[in-house]
Amino acid sequence: MEATNDSRPQIVLSRARKKRIERSHPWVYKTEIDKVIGEPAPGDLVDILTEKGKYAATGYYNPASQITVRVVSYERDVQMDKDYFVRCFTDCLSHRERFLGEATAYRLVYGEADFLPGLIVDRFDDVLVVQILTLGMDTRREMIVEALVEVMQPRGIYERSDVPIREREGLEQVTGVLYGECPRHVQVKENELTIEVDIVAGQKTGYFFDQRENRAAIAPLMTGWGKRSGIKLQEAESEQGTSLLPVNANGKIVTFPWWDGATVLECFSHTGSFTLHACKYGAKKVTCLDISEHAIESAKRNVALNGFTDRVEFVVADAFAYLRAQVRGQQERSDRALASEGKKQDTSKPLTAGGGRTWDVVILDPPAFAKTRGAVAGATRGYKDINLQGMKLVNEGGYLVTASCSYHMRPELFMEAILDAAHDAGKVLRLIEWRAAGHDHPQIAGVDEGHYLKFAVFEVRTKGK
Repeated sequence: MEATNDSRPQIVLSRARKKRIERSHPWVYKTEIDKVIGEPAPGDLVDILTEKGKYAATGYYNPASQITVRVVSYERDVQMDKDYFVRCFTDCLSHRERFLGEATAYRLVYGEADFLPGLIVDRFDDVLVVQILTLGMDTRREMIVEALVEVMQPRGIYERSDVPIREREGLEQVTGVLYGECPRHVQVKENELTIEVDIVAGQKTGYFFDQRENRAAIAPLMTGWGKRSGIKLQEAESEQGTSLLPVNANGKIVTFPWWDGATVLECFSHTGSFTLHACKYGAKKVTCLDISEHAIESAKRNVALNGFTDRVEFVVADAFAYLRAQVRGQQERSDRALASEGKKQDTSKPLTAGGGRTWDVVILDPPAFAKTRGAVAGATRGYKDINLQGMKLVNEGGYLVTASCSYHMRPELFMEAILDAAHDAGKVLRLIEWRAAGHDHPQIAGVDEGHYLKFAVFEVRTKGK
């Protein structure tokens, strides 16, 4: 039973702290607490008072966590009962319906940004996948499930609370069915594409919805490449009569339907979401790469579901090693070309097998390289290296599509790593797009931790050309 606001315990903030709570930041660290008034049990609601005794917010309490209080409301009389969750989930649904229209697959609840810290809910049509990350939410799991059933009326609810952050809250990692029927594989629609998701063994909740709008943003990059091969539209005779048809430099009609499409490399493909969008928007050929065989098998099924199999090749490999091999092969081919011009080169060595390929568009969407502040230096080197290799493999005037989902890799650091890579590669980058997470991942202004995703599209040119 929740305490009323008359008897609710309180925490008083210390004087020597940054005024983050006053600027709508939802976390109170252990080091920011001067004293606790009352005896709150772990998971209980507490009122947060400033050092002057002024009410600031209400949140749930966990003395075992470094983030000791997480804000849920700025009203004293809040109670985290079933009705509270019903109201919150109804608000979450309303936001998604407003900005995503008739979509039925998206992040329904995004933790702090939806005023439900420690709770993630992804919607896969009539199946929900839940992550409960904190003690304050874990103690209310039955109410959460009941409220989700009332608001969303799902076929099933599956839990994927198999994340290490729970251990910092004194909780075990858990997975399993919470309600109804939950098939392992579910099919959903995104941007008119069919995507199969493994909710049991897929990464995190099975799919990354935060790149929905970013995946659609690659559409302009996928066509307009035919002229590089000498193909252009002109009046020509066919069985249907005279019409505008693609004709090559030899005057022959080109029958390949994707003659104007880009060649694309997607690294860290996971379920192949960028590959699917590349094909949808007209790509000629896509190389879909991931280090995980499970991920590639998932991508293969998705490609087949959408009828794109004839335009996609799949590679199971470490992205760093694969990109370096292509760059090495490219350099070797360049050296052989110099030898043919009479310049001294050792041509006795065989060319690197499979090396030397380039693409019109290279897409890099790696997992987080910096999961802690202490990992930033190493992550910066990683982002520089992957982008350095990637941009070297972009055909002249082509595009590098690159992302970082590391919160600790701040936008300015990410851009600096990319520019350092461009300098080393002898490239000039023209920024076409700079984007963040989509509409189902709102951000509370002033909460930097919510600004984790950076997504950029660069045109790549070689200096001196």
